[in-house]
Amino acid sequence: MQRTPPESPNAIITNLLCATQFQSDPNLSTGGEHYVSLRNKRRRQDEPQSDLIEFKEEMKAFITSLMSAQQKQLEKNTVTLKEIQRSSCNIETSVAFVTAQNEELKRTITKLQEERKEDKKHIALLEDKIENMQMDVRKTNLEIKNVPKKPNESKEDLVDMVLNLSRTIGSQIKKEDIKDVFRVRVKKEGVKNPPIIVETSSTILKNDVLKLCKSFNVRQKTKLCAKHLGLKISEDTPVFVAEQLTAKAARLFFLARDFAKSNFFKFCWTAYGKVYIRKNENSPIIQIKSEINIQNLKISE
Repeated sequence: MQRTPPESPNAIITNLLCATQFQSDPNLSTGGEHYVSLRNKRRRQDEPQSDLIEFKEEMKAFITSLMSAQQKQLEKNTVTLKEIQRSSCNIETSVAFVTAQNEELKRTITKLQEERKEDKKHIALLEDKIENMQMDVRKTNLEIKNVPKKPNESKEDLVDMVLNLSRTIGSQIKKEDIKDVFRVRVKKEGVKNPPIIVETSSTILKNDVLKLCKSFNVRQKTKLCAKHLGLKISEDTPVFVAEQLTAKAARLFFLARDFAKSNFFKFCWTAYGKVYIRKNENSPIIQIKSEINIQNLKISE
């Protein structure tokens, strides 16, 4: 069943007018007795027109009001849209500014990273130079460790200890061969016997003393101890003679000995301030220049 489409307002008005005309009686006379009735019918015929005019006016007022409200809403939306456009432009400008700053920061960071790499290389070179200078200063020095400290110990006491040690091991050190001798001052509390530093007249003399001390410990059942330095106190305290190392070399020597012990390396020693390690008599000699070398050895083992 099809639904009849709704009629338009003009069609409704036309139908009303036609219905009104159809309701009129064509046989009515125009006599006097019907004059009043005829005038009344004309008023009734005028009423739909008046309603139509009123309806049109109401519709016109409604449409005008609606259009006015829509115009106001459109103006309001236009203002809002302009504000959104301005905000969007500001956001785009801010994003562009931030993006430019970000790119500038990236370039700056990249530049700083490159400079840092160059600075690290330069620092490493300076550290190597300082290390070599310190090694050069210490190349004639001996270090005697664990020597009991005498009360009111003087420099002459230290010189006598060195001369007694020389006679014990069979060296020919004279007083003139000792450029300086002193006991290291330590800041740590609880260190009873700080090492003694002996500055000899030459690297050859220093190396001879080291070889003779090692040979003495191999030949004699009694290793070097305090009594061999002429001390009358704590005579059996063991003493150790070695070349004086820089702080870096001493650290590397400590780590190398620990590694050698843990990984069954047979040899670990120092020569001219440098640290060496060797697995056995048939393996190559490895110089330990930095802690990275020890880390690499641990990985390879």
